[in-house]
Amino acid sequence: MAYLTTQGGQPILVLKEGTGRTRKKEAQKGNITAARAVAEVLRTTLGPRGMDKMLISGLGDITITNDGASVLKDMDIEHPAAKMMVEISKTQDDMVGDGTTTVVVLGGELLKKAEELLDQDVHPTSIVSGYRKAAAMAIKILNEISEEVDPNDSEILRKIAETSMSSKAVGYEKGHLAEVVLEAIKQITEQRGDKKIADIDQVQIVKKVGKSLFDTNLVKGVIIDKEVAHARMPKRIENAKICLVNAALEIEKTEFSAEIRIRDPTQVKAFMDQETQMLSKMIDKIKKSGANVVFCQKGIDDVAQHFLAKEGILAATRVKESDMEKLARATKAKVVVNLDDLKPEDLGEAGLVEERKIANDKMIFVEGCKDPQSVAILVRAGLERMVDEAERALKDALSVVRNVVEHNKIVAGGGAVEAEIARQLRDYVPKVSGREQLAVNAFAESLEIVPWTLAENAGLEPIDIVSELRAAHEKPRGATIGVDVFSGKVTDMRKKGVIEPAIVKEHAIKSASETACMILRIDDIIAASKPKASEGMPPSGMPPGGMPRAY
Repeated sequence: MAYLTTQGGQPILVLKEGTGRTRKKEAQKGNITAARAVAEVLRTTLGPRGMDKMLISGLGDITITNDGASVLKDMDIEHPAAKMMVEISKTQDDMVGDGTTTVVVLGGELLKKAEELLDQDVHPTSIVSGYRKAAAMAIKILNEISEEVDPNDSEILRKIAETSMSSKAVGYEKGHLAEVVLEAIKQITEQRGDKKIADIDQVQIVKKVGKSLFDTNLVKGVIIDKEVAHARMPKRIENAKICLVNAALEIEKTEFSAEIRIRDPTQVKAFMDQETQMLSKMIDKIKKSGANVVFCQKGIDDVAQHFLAKEGILAATRVKESDMEKLARATKAKVVVNLDDLKPEDLGEAGLVEERKIANDKMIFVEGCKDPQSVAILVRAGLERMVDEAERALKDALSVVRNVVEHNKIVAGGGAVEAEIARQLRDYVPKVSGREQLAVNAFAESLEIVPWTLAENAGLEPIDIVSELRAAHEKPRGATIGVDVFSGKVTDMRKKGVIEPAIVKEHAIKSASETACMILRIDDIIAASKPKASEGMPPSGMPPGGMPRAY
C-alpha cells in the first residue's frame, strides 16, 4: 500500500507509485520461508553420506560439489532474506574455512522453530531475546566441553584434516591428502610473539588434469605458470641461485616524443650498438652477482634474453606479483628494483629449478628450498570436475588444520557437540523468565538438526538416533557421543578420531543465531519500483545503447 487516506477519503501518496509493501506476519512468513528454502537445498549435502549438487551456469559451465559456500555462490538467488543465508555461508568460509553447510542448516532450523512460536502468538522480540541468551550460553558450554590439544601433535592434525575431507568426493584418498596438508601447514607456520600464525594464502594450489588423486603432491617451493623465456636457455638448473627483479630488463622509452637527427650511416650502427651495450651491462651485473636463475616481474628485451641464454642463465618474464612474493618467501631472495643494488646476498637458493610439461602446459618448478615459508600443492585427478572438488577439499582441510594450530581447541564431531550443548541448554531453560524459555528450548531443539540430518542422509531413522543420543548424553562422560553414519549407531566420536576445531562450531552458532534474529526482527518490507524503460532501461532489460528491438 503506497498511500494513506484522510477522514474524507482523500488519498495521500506516501511512496512512489509501483512500490511494493509487505507487512507484519506476511513479511515475517515470507522471509522465513525464503531462508528455509536455501537451508533445505543444502541439507542433503551434510555429512560423509551427504549427496552432491550439480550447478549449471548460464554459459553451460558445470560444477559438481557438496561444499555449501560453493553451491550458494553459484546459485542465482534474488530474495533478500535468502541472500542473507548466502552471506553467512560466505562469512563462515572466509573466517574459518569450514562448516558452511552447518551454519546454513542451523540458521534454517532456528527460523523454522521461531515460525512455530510465532504461530503460538509469541512476540518476535521475546524469541530474539531468548535466542540471544541461548547463543551466549551455547558458546559458554562449547568452551567448557572443548579439549585443548598440542598444536604440534601430528596425529590430531591428521584426524582434523581427514574429518574435514570425509564428506567430500575425495574422501577415499583423504589419508594421502591429509599428509600433504599437514606438511604444507608445518612449512608455513611461523611464531609471532606468543602466537602461532599459519597464513594459508602462502600455500599455492595448482590444478592439472591427468594421473590420479594419489599423485597429488607437495612441492617445497613454488610453481610458476610460465615457460623459460628463450629457447636456448637451460631448462634445468641444480643448486640454483635465484635473482628476483622488479624492473624491466629493456631500454625504457622516453615519456615524451624525441627526435634524433642522424647524418652519417655509421651513427645508426653506433646508436644501436649503444642499446646493445646497455643491455649487456645489465646482464653482466646479474652474472657477477652469481645468479643462474632470473625471475622478472616486468619485460625482458629479446637482446637481453639472448645474452642471458649465452651466459647459461634460466629466465622467466612477466611473473605475477603474488608469485614473486611467494618466491621471496620460499627461496629467501630479496626482490631487487634496481640492478645497481644487486648483491650476492640478495639471491635466493633452491635445490632445483626446472621447466616441466604438465598436461600440455609448460611450468617452471622451483623446489628443494631450505625451510620454505611458501609452498605449492600440485593437484592431479583424471577428471576436471574432480580436480576442482579436490581443490575445494584441500582448502577446507588447510583451513581447519590452520584453525587448530592458531586456536588449539577441538570438539567431537558427528553431531556430538550439538547434542551436548542442546542437553545443557535444556537444563538452563528454568533459569530464564517468561516466554523466553520457549525460545531457549527451541534453540536447543534446533541444534539437534545436525545429528538428525547426519542420520537422515545416511539412510538411518533420525527419530531413533536422536533419542539414543539424548539418552547417551544424560550419562556421565557422554559429551563425545555422536552419530557414526557408517555403522549406523551412536558411539564415542572422539575415540573414532572424528574431531573438529571448536572455533568452527563457535562461529557457526554465532552467525546462525545473529542471522535468525535479524530476519525475525523484520516486520515491514518496502520494495522500490523497478525502473521503467523511459528511466534508462529499455523494455528488453538491455542497458542503454544496446541493440534496438526489431518491430
